[in-house]
Amino acid sequence: MKWITRERPKIDRIACPWLIKTFVDKDAEFIYVPFSEVLDKAKELHAIPFDILNVEFTHYKEQSTFDYLVKKYKIEDSAILIMADIVRGADTDRHDIAKESAGLFAISTGLSYNITDDYKLLETGMVIYDALYSWATHLYKQSHLQNSPFEKLLHEVYHNFLKEKKTTNKKTPSWVKELKAIIQDQIDAQFTFDLKKISNDLELNPSYLSREFSKYFEDLNFGDYVRKLRIEKAIALIQNSTYTLTEIAYMTGFSDQSHFTRIFKLSTGKNPSSYMRNSIKSNPDTKGK
Repeated sequence: MKWITRERPKIDRIACPWLIKTFVDKDAEFIYVPFSEVLDKAKELHAIPFDILNVEFTHYKEQSTFDYLVKKYKIEDSAILIMADIVRGADTDRHDIAKESAGLFAISTGLSYNITDDYKLLETGMVIYDALYSWATHLYKQSHLQNSPFEKLLHEVYHNFLKEKKTTNKKTPSWVKELKAIIQDQIDAQFTFDLKKISNDLELNPSYLSREFSKYFEDLNFGDYVRKLRIEKAIALIQNSTYTLTEIAYMTGFSDQSHFTRIFKLSTGKNPSSYMRNSIKSNPDTKGK
């Protein structure tokens, strides 16, 4: 079978080929083309399109294309079900689904940055998913500290220290107000968020900042809070400007319109296009802006 999708893969567009070759068709061929050419090339090459809108093999509600393949081909391997959560969390920016999702996102985007050839990227990515499958099959319940008593002891001492510090000082730290200002400045300036750089600016340990963040930011993790602000900004632009959805997606920090559409719908329950139509109907003055 031939499969085709849009170029510059990162997560789902590498995870799905790995799943297909491992469980569906070991001789499957994968083709990457510009987004605008996927459907035409699919007909021309008799290939199955995947991970784009309005095709069978795509996202459904909060599920990724990887999830759909697991369901479509009735893959019941317990390790694959573990991986499905990780892939879904990484591919939809919901790192709360599985703690490993943030790591998969970081590795995937780093590979995409380093490797510009999509087919070389796929080849390298296959090794990553082989390793993830071995971990999910054999090492899922094993922790790094499990085989290191000394590191485990240090971890427990540090954990107890943080616990005592939390109970003795419940005042909101000074860095919270400063961090809110940094986030808002970067939202308005359309910058890319770099938690490590922000941690350095605040003179805080990145792990500490990541762990403590939700206590002071509406019980949301860093990614969810930033996403909430971006969607709020997008709504304001839809209601009070004449920018296109593609322009709004760029202005609010999303990598492309399809990603923006997916996150907007998850956050509001509506597609941004229908939201824009309703907004224009309820506020006809925007037509002339």
